[in-house]
Amino acid sequence: MILILDSGIGGLSVLEPIRAALPGVAVTYVADNAGFPYGTKSEMEVATRVCALLGRLAERLRPRLIVIACNTASTIALGHVRSVLDVGVVGTVPAIKPAAEGSRTRVIGVLGTQATVRQPYVDRLSAEFASDCLVLRHGSARLVELAEARLAGERVTATDVAPELAGLRDQPGGERLDRVVLACTHFPLLGDVLAEAAGGLFAPGIGFVDGGAGIARRVAALLGEGWERGPGRALFTRGDQHVEALRPALAAYGLDEVGVV
Repeated sequence: MILILDSGIGGLSVLEPIRAALPGVAVTYVADNAGFPYGTKSEMEVATRVCALLGRLAERLRPRLIVIACNTASTIALGHVRSVLDVGVVGTVPAIKPAAEGSRTRVIGVLGTQATVRQPYVDRLSAEFASDCLVLRHGSARLVELAEARLAGERVTATDVAPELAGLRDQPGGERLDRVVLACTHFPLLGDVLAEAAGGLFAPGIGFVDGGAGIARRVAALLGEGWERGPGRALFTRGDQHVEALRPALAAYGLDEVGVV
C-alpha cells in the first residue's frame, strides 16, 4: 500500500499520475486537514507536525512507500522524515529543472505557498538548474483555498486566480515570463483556470510545469513489479462539513472509502 500525505486535497494531483502509472494500486490518502494549511506555518511547526504524524501513520498502517505530496512539507521536513522512518519516502519538490529546460525567454516563475517559495531548497534548485534564468517567486495562500473550494463543488474562475499570477507578472522582468512552476500540489487542480487567466496576462505560449509525472515515475521505479493492488481510501485528521463536501471529488479519484484517522 502507498501512503500519500498532504495537508488537504492537493495531493490528488500526485495521486492521479501515480494511478495512471500503476493502475489499481492500493492507496491510502491522508489529508491532515486539522493542520491545514502548511504553507502559512513556520518551518518548526511543519517539521514537527509532519514527522509526528507520519511516525504514527507508518506504525499503524504499515505502508510499503510514503509519498509526501506537498511541496511545503517536502522542502522543510523530507530529510527529517527519512531519518526517523524505516520506510521509503518520496518527496515533492518544485519542478524548476523542466521549467528552465523549456523556457525560451529565460524567465521562469515559481508559484507556491509562502513557506515553499522562501526555502533555501528553492535557491539550490535555481542555482543548479536555472542559473542562466531570472527566477521570480510568488507565495499564494489564496490558490490553496480556491483549489479546496473547487473540489468541494464551488465555482472558481479565471478572475479569481488572476491576481495570484499577477504577483509574478508585476515583478521586474515578469512580462517576459514563459514558464510557471506550480510549486504547490493544490495548484494543478486549478490548471484550466490558471491557463485561462494567463492568456490575459502574459504573451502567448506560456506553460505550466508541475512534478506529478516525475513523482509517479519514481514511485513506480521504487515499487518495481511487486506492488499491491487494492482499493483507495481517504483519511482525514478531522471530520467536518468540508470533508463531506469533498466525497464526490474523492470518489472521482478512486477514493471511495472516507474516514477519520
